[in-house]
Amino acid sequence: MGKTIVIGSDHGGFNLKAVFIKTLEEWGYNVEDEGPDGLDSCDYPMFAAKVANKVKEDDSKLGILICGTGQGMTMTANRMGVRAALCTNEFLAEMAREHNDARILCLGERVTGQGLALAILKKFLETEFGGDRHQRRIDLIDTVSK
Repeated sequence: MGKTIVIGSDHGGFNLKAVFIKTLEEWGYNVEDEGPDGLDSCDYPMFAAKVANKVKEDDSKLGILICGTGQGMTMTANRMGVRAALCTNEFLAEMAREHNDARILCLGERVTGQGLALAILKKFLETEFGGDRHQRRIDLIDTVSK
């Protein structure tokens, strides 16, 4: 089986989450869906926390969080100590992984079209962390944020 991706959304990101789950499974990934199960209004921090905790517990997993804008999910995941990146294009997704070792991709369904969102997802998943000088900078993030 392939790598495991943990995914969550709120009501504002639910439709894109469904598209991502189908696509990820077609691409050979194992998907853990942390909810929600429908379009009823819900609170994004609860779902961001579920995904962030699973990613934090297992270095082999990556996460995806989707809400209306991506902002709230990004803030919540970062607050929980997981590097999460709100990406609005493929270059940002590539740099978030290669330079910052982002473990969670955040997107806004209401601001990013489905085609672009899928391209961002693909780039995020295909890009590996560059290490070396970038690791030194990540270590500094952990040092200065204490």
